[in-house]
Amino acid sequence: MSTASNRPHPTLTRAGHDRRRPEPPDRARAATTDHVAQPALAWRILVVDSDTASADALVTGLLRQGHEAEWVATGRAALDGYGDAHMVLMDLDLPDLDGLEVCRRIRAGSGVPIIAVTARGSELDRVLGLQAGADDYLVKPYGFRELVARIEAVMRRSQGRAPVADPSVIAHGPLLIDVSARRVSLDGRPIDLTRKEFDLVHLLASQPDAVLPRQRIMREVWGDTWSRRTIDTHISKIRSKLGSPGWIVTVRGVGFQLGRPEALGA
Repeated sequence: MSTASNRPHPTLTRAGHDRRRPEPPDRARAATTDHVAQPALAWRILVVDSDTASADALVTGLLRQGHEAEWVATGRAALDGYGDAHMVLMDLDLPDLDGLEVCRRIRAGSGVPIIAVTARGSELDRVLGLQAGADDYLVKPYGFRELVARIEAVMRRSQGRAPVADPSVIAHGPLLIDVSARRVSLDGRPIDLTRKEFDLVHLLASQPDAVLPRQRIMREVWGDTWSRRTIDTHISKIRSKLGSPGWIVTVRGVGFQLGRPEALGA
């Protein structure tokens, strides 16, 4: 998965757009020519918000500060686009994926700074947002100057910080394996796996590009006592729970491999 550099970009002036929805109104784009503030550092910021008016106002403000702002309206678009960003401003209420799940997936593969900007304002919401990987949390409605200050503070803390994936979480497209908690989710939906089923999925996901022989799978998951029928039965159940046989590919005469998300349309 690609990761974003935290190095400042000196000449960022283009207005943001949504790859899946119409561009924000002309007044957001026009902000690049009217009294644009020039901060000491300018960043490429990805705005993730399904509310057109809210996103338009935020993009306009960021452009006037001299930053580049790109707007997307869905969680999937955010997962496609965060790799080019220096920072992500994330609303948690999205039409396709929960924002917390999007934060987890981004954090599983990248150290790009994330600020949750959302109407979810309870203490529990804040805790969950920070635990999901957000570097800061701001509740709507908010003052734009406060947001700018938080952006600058988070970016100061992140300068020189290498993007580091969480070793306890394996992200394979929409399939997320939380190793420490022994939980699996698909598109944000928890998948109820038995202990051996989890061990099998974890083993395959730890080497997603390799075909693992039956003997190795059985040795590492079941130990010395096993049968051919045991592994076939467990793989059949896992495929059923994940909703597609393509999640575990049988390589005839060799063993098994975790399926590629793009081949599944995931």
